[in-house]
Amino acid sequence: MELERNAVRKLDYTIIPLMAMFYLLSFLVSTTHIGNARVAGLQKDLHMTDQQYQICITVLFVPYMAAELPANLLLRRIGPKIMMPALLTLWGIIVTLQGLVTSYEGLVTVRAFLGLVEGPMLPSIVLYLSGFYTRKELSLRVALFFSSASLSGAFSGLLAAAIQKLDGIGGKAGWAWIFILEGLFTVVMGIASFFLVSSTPRDSKFLTDSEKDIIERRLARDRPSISPTDKFALKEIFGFLTSPHVILLVILFFMIGTTLYGLALFLPSIVSQLGFSDTRTQLLSVGPFAASFCFTLISAYLSDRYETRAIPIAIISTIAVVGYAVYLSTTNKYVAYGSLYLTVPGVYATAPIISAWMANNSEPYYRRATSIALGLVSTNIGGILTTWSFPTKEGPRFTKTTVMNLVFCTIVVLGSSANAIFLIRMNTLKQRRRGEILAPYVDDKNPDGGVRAWTELGDKHPDFRYIV
Repeated sequence: MELERNAVRKLDYTIIPLMAMFYLLSFLVSTTHIGNARVAGLQKDLHMTDQQYQICITVLFVPYMAAELPANLLLRRIGPKIMMPALLTLWGIIVTLQGLVTSYEGLVTVRAFLGLVEGPMLPSIVLYLSGFYTRKELSLRVALFFSSASLSGAFSGLLAAAIQKLDGIGGKAGWAWIFILEGLFTVVMGIASFFLVSSTPRDSKFLTDSEKDIIERRLARDRPSISPTDKFALKEIFGFLTSPHVILLVILFFMIGTTLYGLALFLPSIVSQLGFSDTRTQLLSVGPFAASFCFTLISAYLSDRYETRAIPIAIISTIAVVGYAVYLSTTNKYVAYGSLYLTVPGVYATAPIISAWMANNSEPYYRRATSIALGLVSTNIGGILTTWSFPTKEGPRFTKTTVMNLVFCTIVVLGSSANAIFLIRMNTLKQRRRGEILAPYVDDKNPDGGVRAWTELGDKHPDFRYIV
């Protein structure tokens, strides 16, 4: 038992910081800082209207979504140790170029290419981690890297406030230096990560042979459907159509994506419109994201500790509902700002738990890869919706958008509860019909159906217990 804990701890020390850095850079350089750059003068310097700024945000999501599913299906074939560092390096180069644009047309073009190389990263990380950790451990590990998104929100305000002071150096505006410096850092990290990422536990440079054996055995116990004979098949891509729990989570991903991207992209603008100065806005944007970072980790730890997903998602989303309600009802700018300490954690903390929930209950490998990718495609569809939901003229209250977000968070509460009831029922039905389900796979050598039953049935195997 002690040897197993030590092996898992080594994974935590060698994989999670690297994945957190990948996602931190992803969220920081392409998502969060476009809002900070706007406050620092991006929109004004490029002579963009509100609509053109929104197009610049939206255009990232189209290739982003188009790349997510194909990339997840290719991850095993290409190998994470090649694919993930290559993507990081490429988007670092593109972000650097974003700091050199001088027109609206140039910014639109660069952000379209950015979406193409950044889109695969989040679903790839979730799928990658699900190949190293057991199902009950996954929520906290997803939270450990995903909370870097909250951290990026906090850091972005501090970094932007500092970097924009370079305004005028080299003939570049302060907002341009935000992209250039962070893009160059991302390139350096991308090149270094070619030597740090391992594709599987067996490939790890940091585990001993005995520790690799321990990790592989515990994964096989947790997921008997893990099999080297698991081959790509179109039926696994479309298998989600026969899995109501996957379809329901895809819908909830859309709700969460709408609210999450709204805060990630527009929080600096929201705070600014409450009546704070530019520099103070950058600094005040830090607090809600810092609170979210802590709250996300605590929530995910408790979710794994008690092996439950629906209850924490429902409770967390209720907190977001309260935050939106306070923001909607108050006329005091300080109370409105204070409500963001409920809204941001209440939105951000649901994402890693629902991502783990999707990965937990989808098997075998290619069905899991498809489900994770579809959930995150749905998230980004929500991102497209939210880019058109914060017109400057409706600030700082953004009544229609705030009501929409409040309703979406309420739906997440109800939807997660409904999904829990469905999964409990499915666990009971599968056990009741165990003999009938396994009958086509039973023979003299495999009285319980053997590997073929696990490979073909995946999460529909009667001995596979859905995590609720």
